[in-house]
Amino acid sequence: MSEGPVLDHGGMPDRWQRLWTPHREAYLRGESRPAHDGPGDECPFCRAPGMAEGEGLVVARGDVAYVVMNLYPYNAGHLLVCPYRHVADYTELDPAEVAEIGALTQRSMEVLRLVTRAQGFNIGINQGKVGGAGIAGHLHQHIVPRWGGDTNFLPVVGHTKTMPQLLDETRALLAEAWAASK
Repeated sequence: MSEGPVLDHGGMPDRWQRLWTPHREAYLRGESRPAHDGPGDECPFCRAPGMAEGEGLVVARGDVAYVVMNLYPYNAGHLLVCPYRHVADYTELDPAEVAEIGALTQRSMEVLRLVTRAQGFNIGINQGKVGGAGIAGHLHQHIVPRWGGDTNFLPVVGHTKTMPQLLDETRALLAEAWAASK
C-alpha cells in the first residue's frame, strides 16, 4: 500500500525516490552501543569472540586480536580488527597487540582482494568519541574495501548504501577463504 508522494513544505511532491533502511534505526538509536565504556557483556567487541563464529560474525582469530564483520558496514566486506583485551587507546596496546593487529590487517586485505576483488581500501581507527568512534571504549580498526565507482549517487545524494550480500553470507565466504589461503 502506497502512502502517496512525499510533499515538500509548499505542498508539492518533492520528486525524491526513497530507499528505506529501517535496519539502521537500531544503530542510529545506539541500541548496540554499550551504556558505558568499560569491559564486559555490554561491549560488543568483548562479547563477539565468546560467541560462535557465525553468531558473532567473527572471521578469524589470532592470539591477542581477532577479525569481525562490521554490523553496520560502509561497504560490503567491511571488517574490524579488535584486540581481545578491552583497551580504548592505541597508545595502550602492548607490542604483541600492535604487531598482530597489523598482521591481521594485512591478511584481511589479502582475503578481501581474493573474495571481493577490492581495488583499494580505507583503513583507520576512529579514536575516542569526538574522533568518530561509535564504541570508544574498545579500540577497533576499520578495513573498508573500495572499488572504482563505489561512491555513486545513492550514498552521496540519498545517504543510502546497497549491500549485495547478507553479513553472515559474506562472513562465511571470508572465513572460508581465510582458512584456505593460509
